[in-house]
Amino acid sequence: MVDNQMQERTQYLSFVLDSELYALDIAKVREVLEFQRVTRIPNAPAFMSGVINLRGHAVPVVDLRLKFDMEATVRTVDTCVIIVVVVMDGEEVVLGALADSVREVVELTDDEVKSAPKLGTGINAEFIQGMARQDDRFMMILEIDRVFSASELAIVQAKGGMSGDDPEA
Repeated sequence: MVDNQMQERTQYLSFVLDSELYALDIAKVREVLEFQRVTRIPNAPAFMSGVINLRGHAVPVVDLRLKFDMEATVRTVDTCVIIVVVVMDGEEVVLGALADSVREVVELTDDEVKSAPKLGTGINAEFIQGMARQDDRFMMILEIDRVFSASELAIVQAKGGMSGDDPEA
């Protein structure tokens, strides 16, 4: 048996969507912002809330709830924007993802991350890297690079997105 202390640990940012616990690999997260006013973009996909000004750059904001066929995010004092880097065809795209709230950064070993069920998760199994137990709850670990198709990312970029060459890279 391999000692958990010797196994490589990966950090994940845990957050809540519609009372369910999700996580992203911290390597994909640039920062977490308090919710701020989002400027709507005409003719944008339904899951795209609009853009925010991040240090002088327009960053597209997507509502993961809508992308996952849930009700739209309801803004509360806990609502935040997780700034992530998505890689598609070797190109980095910076975008914001709305979350009901951010919980914490957790460290998990590969052994603690289990395969996700193919059915019954409520979201496309292709979007899920795995699942883990956290505080007696299951946490779905998202594979953010697979959540958006190349065509969706192209639309998001065209409607106000930016490539990975922002000032904080």
